[in-house]
Amino acid sequence: MNASHCTPDTICRPSANLVVRDIEGELVIVPLAAGTGEVEDDPYTLNETGKAIWDRLDGKKTLAEVAAGLALEFEAARGEIERDVVGLARGLLKRKILAEVSSRGA
Repeated sequence: MNASHCTPDTICRPSANLVVRDIEGELVIVPLAAGTGEVEDDPYTLNETGKAIWDRLDGKKTLAEVAAGLALEFEAARGEIERDVVGLARGLLKRKILAEVSSRGA
């Protein structure tokens, strides 16, 4: 999937070739297919907010559903959270840290 086509209807899951560790409250993600010198090879760190999103990317819920759950949990505006969720997913798809499962309505 082209990351620019990522929408609220996209369903994502973590890629298979990753090592993920929680280190002092941050999630450190290291692609296992490293070695080509590409930016995708570099470790990626998620803060507490990114980690809350990551934990919900289970390959079953759309990004809109993930955002709706976070909006309820954190009592925040759903539209703003949805933009953040989709933006993070686009970045992680581009780096091949996430994989698209499907896109509802496509």
